[in-house]
Amino acid sequence: MAISGNPKKTAQDVRDGFMTISPPQLRNYSPQDMKIMLANLAMVTRELRMVAVPLDDIMALKKKNMQLGRLRQTETVIRSFCKKKRIPV
Repeated sequence: MAISGNPKKTAQDVRDGFMTISPPQLRNYSPQDMKIMLANLAMVTRELRMVAVPLDDIMALKKKNMQLGRLRQTETVIRSFCKKKRIPV
């Protein structure tokens, strides 16, 4: 099954907490789709890390760290699924 919609938008939805990726969902995707998802997650992560947040704004720091955590967790889920199924990514 191909990725529905824009993969970058999917990564942004994961970042904002509107979407989560789980191993049962990943069974529907091809290895090429998973590579595209990982590339877009990395792109959104880089964009988020470029955002400068003032150190005195605790809520903005917390929001940024939560978004980074969501992206990293999704990347870990995809990579562990690929490792378990012996899919090279």
